[in-house]
Amino acid sequence: MRFPLPAALAAAALLSAPALAQTAPAPAAPTGPVTIIIIHAGRLLAEPGRPPRGPSTITVTGKRITAVADGHLPAPPGARLIDLSRAFVLPGLIDSHVHLTSDAGGVAGVLENVSASPGTHALRAQWNGMKTLRAGFTTVRNLGDRTGATLALRDAVEAGWVMGPRIIDAGRSIGVTSGHTDFTLGLADQLVPAVERDNQCNGPESCREAVRNQVRRDVDVIKIATTGGVNSRIGAGLGQQMFADEARAIVETARLHKKKVAAHAHGTDGINVALAAGVDSIEHGTMPDDETLRLFRQTRAFYVPTLSTVNGYRERLAANPNAYEPEVLEKIRWRIEVTGKALERAVPAGVRIAFGTDAGVSKHGRNADEFELMVKHGMTPATAIVAATTNAAELLGLETETGAIRPGLSADIIAVDGDPLADVTALKRMAFVMAQGRVVPLAD
Repeated sequence: MRFPLPAALAAAALLSAPALAQTAPAPAAPTGPVTIIIIHAGRLLAEPGRPPRGPSTITVTGKRITAVADGHLPAPPGARLIDLSRAFVLPGLIDSHVHLTSDAGGVAGVLENVSASPGTHALRAQWNGMKTLRAGFTTVRNLGDRTGATLALRDAVEAGWVMGPRIIDAGRSIGVTSGHTDFTLGLADQLVPAVERDNQCNGPESCREAVRNQVRRDVDVIKIATTGGVNSRIGAGLGQQMFADEARAIVETARLHKKKVAAHAHGTDGINVALAAGVDSIEHGTMPDDETLRLFRQTRAFYVPTLSTVNGYRERLAANPNAYEPEVLEKIRWRIEVTGKALERAVPAGVRIAFGTDAGVSKHGRNADEFELMVKHGMTPATAIVAATTNAAELLGLETETGAIRPGLSADIIAVDGDPLADVTALKRMAFVMAQGRVVPLAD
């Protein structure tokens, strides 16, 4: 027996649901006159990489910076005045590598991935987004979320439905079967069919399809894994897992769709394959050689060190020595031992550095811990701040939107107590955060 009307309705629902899920919310309608905010800064690092200015006045109109002037100018009638005359003011920071839906690691992380509902992932992403925003990071690049929660949060923040950092999202990370981004690793065979695997690819044609699957989901950037990972439950180590023709196919397809590519890579061969393929950034990059440094300079790709992952490892192991499976624990111990050595080679070689923490492995809201490690391993406070502002903005394709305090840019502005150019740990003591012209409450 046929039921044509219900069948038609069901078909329509099935056809329309993906489109609805991928459509960004409509921007919130204006509710009144544009707000003008005057900020009096004690010292102002308007253009990271250049000397700071003295007392300054920043004018914010709506979501944009409209003027920057020397001295403390009076606020015009009807404008709101924010007094940061005793603070050091600088652009909102950018974390180029986070995972907003992730909190747990090791065995707890595996259980979380198979037990948490989509709603839980969405709420966790927003919760972690607010931790990140309150830490002064007004923009993040989310490099891996298989649930779609962060894509939804990106759109909700843009529409003004919720507060959070600006999000550049990669959707599901792309890798090969049994590689670092294979979400079925460690699962019983009977559970494998229930896991989404449109991010796995084998061979150039399959890898092109995997990119298009993420483009269909309206991602901003493509994330791939050319090597094994510290946290993946596989005994194959941290060496190359993706062939050169597969990496090239991914980059070519991403370029066709005007998307940048970030490559997770630890082992030397996998780093070099990714760089030769033309990726825009190397994440982790733990084992570079001379050829790696040459390729970085030739391609002008950015290096995102993610040093503070070791903080997360240490803290979880201190709380529970059995937090990680034995095959993962061996890699973690190695990672702790070698962290920072690659950055010590990259800095004098002239490699461009962009700030990224891998928060989710490390703790959300403590993103600024990365600055201390960057300075420990060869950078100055000034160059570390450049990595988290102008460099990161360029990497994310946002250099005309954020990364400096300049008329026309988004009003992403933070202030700290102390001088971060003298003591980079001052960036852990956030006194004020503004994101896209909205003042962020630093506590609930």
